[in-house]
Amino acid sequence: MPVAFLLELMLLGSFTGCFAGMLGLGGGMLLVPFLTFMFTYQRFPPELVVHMAIATSLTTIVFTASSSVRMHHKRGAVQWRTVRWLGLGALLGTFIGAHVASRLHASWLALFFGGFVGLSAVRMFRGARPDAAQAPEQRLPSASLVLAAGGGIGAISSVLGAGGGFLTVPFLRWRGVPMRTAVGTSAATGLLIAIGGLLGYVSAGLGAQGLPPYSMGYVYVPALLACSATSVISAPLGASLTHRLPVHVLQRVFSLLLLGLASYMFYKGLQQMGWVPVRA
Repeated sequence: MPVAFLLELMLLGSFTGCFAGMLGLGGGMLLVPFLTFMFTYQRFPPELVVHMAIATSLTTIVFTASSSVRMHHKRGAVQWRTVRWLGLGALLGTFIGAHVASRLHASWLALFFGGFVGLSAVRMFRGARPDAAQAPEQRLPSASLVLAAGGGIGAISSVLGAGGGFLTVPFLRWRGVPMRTAVGTSAATGLLIAIGGLLGYVSAGLGAQGLPPYSMGYVYVPALLACSATSVISAPLGASLTHRLPVHVLQRVFSLLLLGLASYMFYKGLQQMGWVPVRA
């Protein structure tokens, strides 16, 4: 593997980790498009590029969420009784979703990612904050419904390569969970989502043909290690910059970047469908 490629992956991890720490967002929305581009540039099989980008992005959360969960737990911000069912559903949903996603054509994965991220970017640019309003504190639904909600969050996360915080936090806030507790509980749930994604995409990709060297199923191990190592280091830096920079301006810039990346994923999806010519 070229050393330059490894350095680029480390730089990517630093970039996504810093933005994640600064804006409180997961890095999956950034990692998947950039990894798709980098894997394409390295001439990985076109039909595997999107699957590998999503699988690798999702698996990096195992490392980043682990440190986050420890911090939130020390501060008493993890509602473990909720994680028991929500996290179990998310783990199962992500595992099953990974197997379903592995059977989908890369074009559909790219188009779904582009559409979802594009809508999220528009909401962010307009300043929409789904977690800003909190309902009066109330009991969570029955364990079976929380389990089902976790399954849905995990299934969507398995297709987006993200930790599910963009869905988990609003769900918990809707049920009246305080913001700090919602974030901590979401981090713990995200760790289980990442574990489910790791198990799902590794097992689903064991028999795949044409995987590049150093792959573990659909997970590209060099990208996993390089991005995880640098993102863990840069995330605290991003968090500290939150108090020094105009975050509302950064959110606008970030949303425009997401729109560009969503457009790229749409392009890749249309290219996979044969609607856009492939450049030699």
